[in-house]
Amino acid sequence: MKIVIPGGTGQVGSLLARAFHAEGHEVVVLSRRVRELPWRGVEWDARTMGPWCSEIEGAEVVINLTGRSVNCRYHARNRREILESRVDSTRVLGQAILRATRPPKVWLQASTATLYAHRFDAGNDEVTGLVGGSEPGAPSTWRFSIEVARAWEQALFGADTPRTRKVALRSAMTMSADRGGVFDALLGLVRCGLGGTAGDGRQFVSWIHHHDFERAVRWLIEHDEFEGAVNLAAPNPVPNAEFMRVLREAWGTRIGLPATRWMLEVGAVFLRTETELILKSRRVVPGRLLAAGFRFDFEHWRDAAVDLCRVSRCQVGEG
Repeated sequence: MKIVIPGGTGQVGSLLARAFHAEGHEVVVLSRRVRELPWRGVEWDARTMGPWCSEIEGAEVVINLTGRSVNCRYHARNRREILESRVDSTRVLGQAILRATRPPKVWLQASTATLYAHRFDAGNDEVTGLVGGSEPGAPSTWRFSIEVARAWEQALFGADTPRTRKVALRSAMTMSADRGGVFDALLGLVRCGLGGTAGDGRQFVSWIHHHDFERAVRWLIEHDEFEGAVNLAAPNPVPNAEFMRVLREAWGTRIGLPATRWMLEVGAVFLRTETELILKSRRVVPGRLLAAGFRFDFEHWRDAAVDLCRVSRCQVGEG
């Protein structure tokens, strides 16, 4: 099977490319800067048609993960780049699929669970979940992420691709032991004694173990009945205070200094990021996958944290 992954050089793209390549599939990554990879890399600018379009011809699957990192301050330039990198790449990919004489059977498109409302009372699934943007208690600056998510999905579902099934992957944070990922950053705090509660600790953390993320992507490729938006998140999100406590226990660290909201706000300025990534309550559940019979190997954060810490210890020679 030929699988084309635009934007496949980031953490999630590398996970998928590595997994599919190991299974013997032909993997092609589209990137602005082609570098040496175990699979084939092809250059594209993520905005205009070009020679890369020939890779779409005859591919069975396209998984578009293109988008500027949101781990930055949301000033005007970064906001523009975050939005345009997602919408433009989705739009031009839709054009290439429409023009292909042998278009892919399925187009999996990155989206984000940040689309959902900041809430504590219930989980957001694909049917009953509340879209964010006007919920009480959420700063107005958080609306930008909602606007991006809406525009991103509109570009996907507005694309004219009558012979290609389309799925929006509303993903929670994908946890892997790879360097540079979100788990690596959180574990770094824990190892330094700084992995305590963030803010009041009530905000829910939605997550998915990379093994289940990869399995869910395969499931969506294989099940032709799946179209539209799908939540990729473990079924049991937990409050931040519990999330960090479990991670500390899994690593064997007893101390984790907490960070108040004002400390996080100050720190975010110096780190050039946004506190939304930490303080928003992302209580997301995978309603459609569970209803269809998909079963997670890592349903609970404790099991996932123990496994990821074990792999991390082996990588640093402590296991």
